[in-house]
Amino acid sequence: MNDRAVYPFVAIVGQEEMKLALILNLVNPTLSGVLIRGEKGTAKSTAVRALAEILPEIRVVKDCPFQLAPEDDTALCRDCFRTECREKRLLQQGVEAVDRRISVVELPVGATEDRVVGTLDLEHALQKGEKRVEPGLLAAVHRGILYVDEVNLLDDHVVDVLLDSAAMGVNTIEREGVSFSHPARFVLVGTMNPEEGELRPQLLDRFGLCVRVEGIADRDARVQVMQRRVAFDEDPARFGQGWEEESRTLVAQIEAARGRYSKVEIGVDWLYTIADYCLEVGVDGHRGDIIMMKAAKALAAFRGRVEVIDEDIDGAAELALPHRVRRQPLMDVAESVEKVRRMKPATP
Repeated sequence: MNDRAVYPFVAIVGQEEMKLALILNLVNPTLSGVLIRGEKGTAKSTAVRALAEILPEIRVVKDCPFQLAPEDDTALCRDCFRTECREKRLLQQGVEAVDRRISVVELPVGATEDRVVGTLDLEHALQKGEKRVEPGLLAAVHRGILYVDEVNLLDDHVVDVLLDSAAMGVNTIEREGVSFSHPARFVLVGTMNPEEGELRPQLLDRFGLCVRVEGIADRDARVQVMQRRVAFDEDPARFGQGWEEESRTLVAQIEAARGRYSKVEIGVDWLYTIADYCLEVGVDGHRGDIIMMKAAKALAAFRGRVEVIDEDIDGAAELALPHRVRRQPLMDVAESVEKVRRMKPATP
């Protein structure tokens, strides 16, 4: 991301479901990201880019191309091209570390697989007998957020690579029998306009959560959108200052939820309810069940609780199941949300 002024996340009018889905992925990054579907002009890109302003700081090794924390495992350092850092690591000496905000990395339109995954310098490997890695975007986005605008227009193979890395937390670069792996744990956020084409069902299922956004129908809210946008365009710094306190409050809430998540309990009766939900709407496989469970726990943590309740289960179902409902091609996701609501199983 560049240094241009960013519209405050908390100043976005409406679109509460989209904002909640993004926040839940910050609470628990293993939710496998979120797909945001909707027509142009509905604040999809604004919301994702605004995340950078509410994210906490992380500690990283200075200039590390893989965004490693000082305490991270040093196994991959043996193959890194940064000799000085590698030697300090392997000798168990201290390395210089810095604090910085979690990154939001935007995937360029037309990015190739090599640009995303990275490459290996085979000539160096043959001549010196050492691996030399040219890191790709998946190295830069480790411990951060990868934003893919118009994900439905990406080459299917590139999407497969992104989703596999997001699910496994590891990126592997392979070339001519030589391979190199590095951590690639990130939150994947994709946006798309369904009018420009759909994702394959297999790819849809790999996104943990999915939300549909539409233009706001309320007159007063639409006026708010105009007023806030004009105020931001005329004086971004002043506008941002007016939302600083609310932004700090949200950051504190997210950080508290991250710390609380591991303490959240979900009773076995609720697990049966989740299974019933998925069976009722015809979810294939088990990814939907697992994501729904994690989403329910993240909702409880974000709402300040350490125990899942009915409200969390319902909220998780509406975020985790609509894009997994067994349906005819091109069925609208909004219809699937209504189907989820109608098929709510009996609570335990």
